[in-house]
Amino acid sequence: MYVEKRNGSAMIKTTQQIEAQPMRIPALPFVLILALGTTASVADTRDNAIALFKFAEQNFPELLNPPGPEIQEIQGFYVRFYAGTGIYLGVQGDNVWAVGGPLGEQLDMVGKLEAFISVQPSDISDSLLSNRRPYCTYYAEDRFAAVRDVTRNALFNGSLSITVEGNECVFTSNNIPNHDFNDSSAAFATNVAEVSTEVRIPIEPAFADNVTELSLTTDNAIFLNGVKLDLFAAACYNVGDEKIGCNDINQPWRFDPLHPGNQFGTDRHNAHTQPTGAYHYHGNPEALFDQEPNAESPVIGFAADGFPIFGSFIDDNGTVRAATSSYQLRSGNRPQSANDPGGAYNGTYRDDYEYVAGSGDLDECNGMMWKGSYGYYVINEFPWVMNCYKGTPHESFNKSSGGGGMNTPGNPPPGS
Repeated sequence: MYVEKRNGSAMIKTTQQIEAQPMRIPALPFVLILALGTTASVADTRDNAIALFKFAEQNFPELLNPPGPEIQEIQGFYVRFYAGTGIYLGVQGDNVWAVGGPLGEQLDMVGKLEAFISVQPSDISDSLLSNRRPYCTYYAEDRFAAVRDVTRNALFNGSLSITVEGNECVFTSNNIPNHDFNDSSAAFATNVAEVSTEVRIPIEPAFADNVTELSLTTDNAIFLNGVKLDLFAAACYNVGDEKIGCNDINQPWRFDPLHPGNQFGTDRHNAHTQPTGAYHYHGNPEALFDQEPNAESPVIGFAADGFPIFGSFIDDNGTVRAATSSYQLRSGNRPQSANDPGGAYNGTYRDDYEYVAGSGDLDECNGMMWKGSYGYYVINEFPWVMNCYKGTPHESFNKSSGGGGMNTPGNPPPGS
């Protein structure tokens, strides 16, 4: 299981990545596809892979021998190599692949896991994530949660399906989180509602030649409970009522929704709603990972460019500590004019901060390479999660596409 329940019930722990030669994983014979049919109560792709390997080995010993070789993790696959026949059998998300030996050198998909074994959805209600694997394929499963709107005392059921199609992971969600929400600290302008969302991310994200700036027209990320990250507010100094309507991305003095003086009505999870009722985060989704850990934080979601988002904590030579931002408050006072707010730089506006390379762990996008993987990090200071994209955001995160499922182009709501 990729989650570690707060009630302490046992879950399968992650394993260290195994260095292996690149996998060239062709289809098993059609008879194998017809015969793979059993039931297994499995919860994530590692559990699924183990169930698939066990069944296949029991029924096709002539192809998969000797049985029980060590499971390897290769580029988003769980793989077993059967030295007796030279066959690789691999699970990538909800897909089964095979290659080698008598099957040939062509990498082909055998089929979807659900055609072979019974895959049960995972209950992630009030659960902490624990998996640090950087490929989205390792999280391909159906998830559900039973949660409550605290203020309204209303029950909700969250749902998230992560599947693998080609070179992309597909996230389909109703945008309900896996934790209770709308507590007494919140002031939601709109009641939370189910909002259908489908977004896609590349399995293997790539660095772009130049960073892509965040915008009001693109959702920033999807978390592993099916809720999006949408960092910007459509609210700027001296624009309208300073609550909505600041749709020019170049307009200066945009309010930071998480500055306590701005009172954007977020709950204890740093989230609130848009006019559609879509619940979304502006910062640390605290219910997703341990806030006082004794180990490094897990992957808690994926940015629109496909790079993973980690929780706050890293293991720095034996010391577990929070990653630090390289953004700092500017010194002195802001300009004072009809279009400038004046006053001391105190974090009210995003423009109050400047990037000082090397002053913290994280780069200008609030990410870093750590132990061989690039990712963004949730922190409890500006810019909170990310401040640009190192890769190219997938078009499904564009609000006009409907994938983010949230806003009318050109008129994003406050806190969107």
